[in-house]
Amino acid sequence: MLASKTASGEGQQPDERAAAPGPLLSVRGLCKFFPVMSKGFFRRQVASVRAVDDVSFDLQPGETLGLVGESGCGKTTTARSVLRALRPTRGEVLFRANGSTVDLAALSETELKPLRTKMQMIFQDPFSSLNPRMTIEQIVGEPLVIHRLQRRRRDRADRVAEMLRMVGLKPEHMRRYPHEFSGGQRQRIGIARALIMRPSLVIADEPVSALDVSVQAQVINLLADLQDELKLTYVFVAHDLSVVQHISDRVAVMYAGRIVELAQTEAIFENPKHPYTRALMAAVPHPDPDVKMKFTISGEVADPAHLPPGCAFHPRCSDRFEPCNQRRPELLAAGGRHVACHLFSDWT
Repeated sequence: MLASKTASGEGQQPDERAAAPGPLLSVRGLCKFFPVMSKGFFRRQVASVRAVDDVSFDLQPGETLGLVGESGCGKTTTARSVLRALRPTRGEVLFRANGSTVDLAALSETELKPLRTKMQMIFQDPFSSLNPRMTIEQIVGEPLVIHRLQRRRRDRADRVAEMLRMVGLKPEHMRRYPHEFSGGQRQRIGIARALIMRPSLVIADEPVSALDVSVQAQVINLLADLQDELKLTYVFVAHDLSVVQHISDRVAVMYAGRIVELAQTEAIFENPKHPYTRALMAAVPHPDPDVKMKFTISGEVADPAHLPPGCAFHPRCSDRFEPCNQRRPELLAAGGRHVACHLFSDWT
């Protein structure tokens, strides 16, 4: 059974979070464009794929922010740009570490290396993300070698054994290889590798989508327990809205590289405002076979290389009106949530 979380941040050390001196992560105007080049000998840029286009949000210590949306909406590119696995085209990624705030987007690779211990990523595929030629001890302990934190092999082995216990595996598994484990166990190994450095920020990119449904709840509950124990802050990227609902404190809905709605989890699931958010909620399968789905979205996802004028969602929106195909709506704040829609342009 999934361990659900409420909008108040139950089970996340609320006293410590209230005392925290501001956000752990502040993203401001983040953009990531990929060039589209012409064919032939004299190649030149003819267009740009606007994978992430002016994304902004704050993330408090101990909080979990869920990023949701259809495939191609920019969730993973946003996550990778925040971690500087991809260099942003423009924007700021303000990260608080060691008592100071730095802009990750402006740092060189050399300047970034000391901060890598404070931010890590859990990958989607628990098999391809693990080196099949390395033992579990080598895989989980590799970050300690790279950052020269445990020079003696015995010390590294002890720390790896401790981390394996924390994720529900046995220390004797250290001598085995990834192919000897099930999918759920491999994902636990990936989690152990990400957390061996005791980071403060963890990006989880679809961490349960490749697992059986029976295993997903175990991994989600493990992530929630580790968050409490290690004081972790998550950005959780997912398609499955039910998983996002259980683990997230707030949810950011993305479409065509932009956040179109951002609110507390309870508020966004009980009363979605943006037409795209409402369509996503209506598309969630119901366990009762007699209940008909109310899927109201039509058309194709907007092409990030050729976005329509105005609101990118307006060709598929049943609530569109005159301004929608002319002006791009801004992400406006009101009532504890943010919505980018002309229907709510008069919010105060």
